[in-house]
Amino acid sequence: NFVGGQWVDSESTKSVPNINPADTREVLGHVPLSTAEETKAAVAAARAAFQAWRDTPAPVRGRILFQVQALMDKEKEDLARLLTREEGKTVKESMGEIQRTINILEYTAGEGRRIGGSTVPSELPHNFCYTLRQPLGVVACVTPWNFPVAIPVWKIAPALIAGNTVVFKPATLTPETATAVVSIFERAGLPKGVLNMVLGSGGTVGNALVDHEDVRAVS
Repeated sequence: NFVGGQWVDSESTKSVPNINPADTREVLGHVPLSTAEETKAAVAAARAAFQAWRDTPAPVRGRILFQVQALMDKEKEDLARLLTREEGKTVKESMGEIQRTINILEYTAGEGRRIGGSTVPSELPHNFCYTLRQPLGVVACVTPWNFPVAIPVWKIAPALIAGNTVVFKPATLTPETATAVVSIFERAGLPKGVLNMVLGSGGTVGNALVDHEDVRAVS
């Protein structure tokens, strides 16, 4: 798991094997089935990081996402081969997914310069009316196995550029790919606690996120 800017071992005694779908005799590793308490710790880390991230100017948040894009572009072949080994796409299809993700990052990072409210006419003289966009807070991102790079990024990146913090629960079928994605965000300079990841089942980790009073949105 990745909580508060630190890679931490799950305290759970339960796990499931991560199996290569092209050769089911090969076990790639074992995925911890993290607990509800560990999930709550990740939410607490995201909540603690929220105010500082919210106060970070949107263009600065965008620069970090541009760095995520640059790192993913540099490492796209290795990431594509990891995706293929764990999820089962051909390498060509995996490269296509990674390129789509790079495009998503480029667009979303640019939103750091475009986030704004609007001015509206007032019925009163000498009054100036305007709206501001405000982040919600902690956002939970729960993703499936079939696009294990693109779907997490098209959920996480928009949440981050808008000033939210994130707890990410990937599918248990693609934990290594998810870990690689989070590592790229970490190395791009994302502040501690802004993005957190908890590996585990939907019934435990997913429910703990959906039911948590500090989670303000679920994607």
